[in-house]
Amino acid sequence: MEPTAMGAVRVRVKLTNAIDEAMISRGVLAPHLLRECETEALVDTGALTLVLPMQVVEQLGLRIRGKQVARYANGLEETVGVTEPVLIECQGRETADEGLVVGDEVMLGQVILEKLDFLVDCKNQQLVPNPANPDYPVATIK
Repeated sequence: MEPTAMGAVRVRVKLTNAIDEAMISRGVLAPHLLRECETEALVDTGALTLVLPMQVVEQLGLRIRGKQVARYANGLEETVGVTEPVLIECQGRETADEGLVVGDEVMLGQVILEKLDFLVDCKNQQLVPNPANPDYPVATIK
């Protein structure tokens, strides 16, 4: 992927409605009804988790199941929506998490990077698998 701005790391991700996927696996939803989208995401190590703009939430048919206070880098706080689970697939690795509904672009925060076992290579502006686990993600349990 071409670098877009100094220090910005962007990656392609596939986002899938996890409820749809579970219903299909149980045989209660037809596979052609699976809601998913492929898009570019900003990797933001200063963010905690997954951030989804409302347009993506609507495209995936995610229900906003609650609210959470989000604190921005400038110290301001805002109450934002929290979605149902979404599957996040990036470079062949997959995890599931809820998303915070805010902003106008998909962002992958630190929790998602940890769950996928990726590191950010700022020099080359790319996301790379943890060298200790290059073939698959490994979760650290302490």
